[in-house]
Amino acid sequence: MLRRFFPLNMTAAGTVPPAEVVVLGAGVAGLQAIATAKRLGAVVKAYDVRAAAAEEIRSMGAQAIDLELETLEGAGGYAREMTEDRAARQREMLTPYIAAADALITTAAVPGRQAPMLVTRAMVEQMSPGSVVVDLAAETGGNVEGSEAGEVVRIGNAQVWGGRNVPSQMPGPASKLYAQNIVNIVTLMTQTSEEEGAAAFAPDFEDEIVAGSCVTHDGAIRHEPTREAIEGEQV
Repeated sequence: MLRRFFPLNMTAAGTVPPAEVVVLGAGVAGLQAIATAKRLGAVVKAYDVRAAAAEEIRSMGAQAIDLELETLEGAGGYAREMTEDRAARQREMLTPYIAAADALITTAAVPGRQAPMLVTRAMVEQMSPGSVVVDLAAETGGNVEGSEAGEVVRIGNAQVWGGRNVPSQMPGPASKLYAQNIVNIVTLMTQTSEEEGAAAFAPDFEDEIVAGSCVTHDGAIRHEPTREAIEGEQV
């Protein structure tokens, strides 16, 4: 969608500078986006609310954007929700980075919650003609105001692509990774008898994954869903 070179191009007719890419969210998808854009030769800058992400961003060869705001570490390595005041300050400070970008990729999500709105329509309108925005969180509300899941919409001079059921676009790897998750959790809940050589259901409730995913066992309720979890499912 971005109709320009990603890498630096030096020709007899002149020099074309590399594309500038900004990535918001440095989880699995964000780091892969950084790595891909770097391999294509772009200058990449990235931001994540988690403190540990800055080092991961730099390890991929990108520049970590430092807004000097408090970090938001959540459970399980995910980011936690931010207050509206902090979100507004973050958007204000990210605006010049986004305005200078040829391509913006957003990947931020909070499990069980609506995706945080990181980029307003006004911020996108400051991008140059021909710019491209990729919102991978469009299905859960979107990181970019005005993005629509499964659609390409124009905001200002930029094209905004909203992701919809993105894993289905890579069915082989998606199925393999999902299957591996199932194998791993079933393995945690079974033990093989040395005498009989057969696997038996024997969940280890000392394991945080087993304990956290078990709702009932042996007639007892072990884990009741929180109000936040129920509201997240409704969303």
